[in-house]
Amino acid sequence: MRWYLAAVLLLLAALVFRLGLLAYAMYALLALLISSRLLARRWVEGLTATRECNRLAAEIGEKVAVVVNVTNTGRLPVPWVLLEDLLPRAALVQRPPRLRITGKRLAISMLAPHGRKTMFYQLNFEMRGYYQIGPVVLESGDLFGLHRRYRVATEPHFVLVYPKVIPLAGFDLASRRPIGEVRMTHRLYEDPTRIAGVRLYQAGDPLNRVHWKATARTTVLHSKIYEPSCIAGATVLLDFHKASYAPRHEPVRSELAVTTAASLSNAVYQLGQQIGFVTNGRDAVDRIRQEGWDQEFRTRASARGSASMSDTSDRLAPVIVPTRRGPEQLRRILETLARVELTDGLAFSQLITEVTGRLPADATVIAVLADVPPETAWALGNLRRRGLAVTAVLVSFDEFESHDLLGRLIAEGLDVRHVTSEASLAALCQRQLVRW
Repeated sequence: MRWYLAAVLLLLAALVFRLGLLAYAMYALLALLISSRLLARRWVEGLTATRECNRLAAEIGEKVAVVVNVTNTGRLPVPWVLLEDLLPRAALVQRPPRLRITGKRLAISMLAPHGRKTMFYQLNFEMRGYYQIGPVVLESGDLFGLHRRYRVATEPHFVLVYPKVIPLAGFDLASRRPIGEVRMTHRLYEDPTRIAGVRLYQAGDPLNRVHWKATARTTVLHSKIYEPSCIAGATVLLDFHKASYAPRHEPVRSELAVTTAASLSNAVYQLGQQIGFVTNGRDAVDRIRQEGWDQEFRTRASARGSASMSDTSDRLAPVIVPTRRGPEQLRRILETLARVELTDGLAFSQLITEVTGRLPADATVIAVLADVPPETAWALGNLRRRGLAVTAVLVSFDEFESHDLLGRLIAEGLDVRHVTSEASLAALCQRQLVRW
């Protein structure tokens, strides 16, 4: 607007003082400004873009191929267009980076009428997460650099990268329990290897339940009564509060905590037991923008800002995958773990208070922790005093700090495990610090 205002003022001055040459120059400048503005808008409006990804779900270390096509649908040639397929900046600048790029996602090109420009690149995912790929930002303008237009084209793709799952050696198959065991309060399952007594035969009892010795002695059919088996399944509670993870250990410590939760969930699921998941972290889905994928902007910063995922989320409710069994249960938990992010919302002790009423009484509570303030230790101990089987898994690299944190958990009478690396995680079920 300043160029227009200056040109109009100079034109008025030239007309007042009868300066013909200056007036002619201002007419030419105004014509150039208006035509450049109209052409820049026409060029960017005629551009369309598409993106193709060969997969939208991947494992850590796998590559995803991305192909971006930009087409000029207008009748006029576009002298220049700058193409950029946006990627999450935090994932690129983090050390170590969460993803690496092979190829070019940024290019400049001239497009003839109905011409096309293709970009191809690959993404190598180094860590689990929920990554927004795109949208494409198109920048074009006049040949003199007086006007530039930015356009956000194509909706983004979202790639889900599952967390690493490590097989747990020494899994206790005999009791069908990953960690610890308690008796069931109601007989959902019975252990046929442990006879609790006999009773009169009831219609429908299978033959292998008949107690033949008691039947022969009394001449009346009797059936065996079995003791209830150990409790089935577990509910994994993951502490993902920012205050629990010191910046000097990030993102290694938080990723190890997620790997621990995923590996425990997988181990319980492989035994056919029920498994659930609860965390005070943030679901990355809450930060997705729902609009703004096909708009024009005056600056690149505004185009980037409208197209990227939000940096914050107001969610305070816990993320819960109810404790169930079934072929889809593990997939739901792994998807949730792939998307979970550190947050400053609910503290872990508050999380326990929030979900206590929803925890199955006959499934072990496995708490994956990075820090153990006194209120967290007390909250877990309170779960144990309510009759739930509770195991605490501490993820910590500091040996001296770990002694104090483990001591708080042991003082509450909890079954305690310690994870310092992926190697120690693999042997998690072979080692036990305290058995009460």
